[in-house]
Amino acid sequence: MHQYTVAEAVTAGDLMQQNLVSLLALGMALAFVSADRDSLGSRWLALFFVGLGLSIDLNIVVAEQWNVSIALHGWFALTEGMACIALLEWILLVRRTVPAQDLDVRAGDWLLRLGQGAAVIYCILSVLYPEMRLRDFLGALNHDGALRRPGFWIFAVPILFIGYAGIASIMLLLNRRPDRAERVRIVAMAGAIPCMTAGMVMPLHYNAVPLLLGEIIVLVGSVRYHVLQGQRGQFMSRFLSPQVARLVAERGLQTAMRENLLEITVVCCDLRGFTAFAEAQPSARVLQVLREYYDAVGAVVAEFGGTIKDFAGDGILILVGAPIPIELHARRGMEMAQRIRAVGVERTRQWSTPAHTLGIGLGVASGAVTVGVIGGSSRLEYTAVGSAVNLASRLCEQAAHTEILLDRRTVDLAGALSYTSRLEMRAPLAVKGFSREIVYYAATT
Repeated sequence: MHQYTVAEAVTAGDLMQQNLVSLLALGMALAFVSADRDSLGSRWLALFFVGLGLSIDLNIVVAEQWNVSIALHGWFALTEGMACIALLEWILLVRRTVPAQDLDVRAGDWLLRLGQGAAVIYCILSVLYPEMRLRDFLGALNHDGALRRPGFWIFAVPILFIGYAGIASIMLLLNRRPDRAERVRIVAMAGAIPCMTAGMVMPLHYNAVPLLLGEIIVLVGSVRYHVLQGQRGQFMSRFLSPQVARLVAERGLQTAMRENLLEITVVCCDLRGFTAFAEAQPSARVLQVLREYYDAVGAVVAEFGGTIKDFAGDGILILVGAPIPIELHARRGMEMAQRIRAVGVERTRQWSTPAHTLGIGLGVASGAVTVGVIGGSSRLEYTAVGSAVNLASRLCEQAAHTEILLDRRTVDLAGALSYTSRLEMRAPLAVKGFSREIVYYAATT
């Protein structure tokens, strides 16, 4: 006895509907993998849709057309279990990419693990009692009094718990106030879970509707998510390297910004004469200059693969080699500093007034620093701590207009780079926070 042969005649139209729903699920799986094959989240989501598509195809289309045995029918439930486990794993992965602030996340994570355990129980029950699953659970709403049968609840309880685990964990995740893009796709999944669950127990003539609706909800949410991510990526790419934005998207904030000790090059730049300029100009003009300044420097930083750590008034602190290590970070940092200087000289000439002349100076230093995330419950910041950060800032303070001051470590690591600048050793400098005088160089135009 198969799923629908006793109480419900299976027509060619029914099988065609199920084939289309299955093909859509498999097509969505292919789309997620091909669109972002390096993303672990996309792979888990694709596995969910593979399990969903195979479940529909095997339990209905193959089972009816090939007249498979009841025992084999029980093994088809493994595809449903695979889909449930993959879905809950995807939710767990998304939860780990959203900062928890000061919230306790253990309850939501354990709930998802218990849901995956319920999926395993459902598979075991299906293999042990395949006839009961066919008779009392799949398409149960086609039978009168189905909800009063013990066999229905034996299989319904694990499935309902899986759905509860997924939706409850998503609700807990929303309590963390994720960004708009993340909120769109997880709310879409929360809306799709009841539709797909209902499709398991509805009559064959109608179950394609909730299944298709669930797939469309996820599809719409995913498209909207990627549109918003693309918009955010365009904005971030003006200030961060594309590699950093991709790393965060693929591995999540927690993994991408884990505390590390790295040797990097730090570039610091600020405007000369900006304080007097800001006091004399209308605030709207000052903000316009700062916006153009940030845009211009951000474009150069993105081109060279750097990461802007701080905007502080007219000062900008840039990391070269973190969070993505760069082998020739000193050379890259020097080249980037020269490009920033060239852009800065051109822009400051445009912004200057007869009464107030603006300029730009830069400091560059290399060394081992600790990078990672710090902050409290309301704000997280990617930061770098080490003497190289302080030294770059101090050298920047000493730099005159058009000057780039570099520490000895940067010059040693970069090697000969005098084809665009002339390096001039300066007298050792006493720098606040350093016990010994600093040997440094000036790169002049």
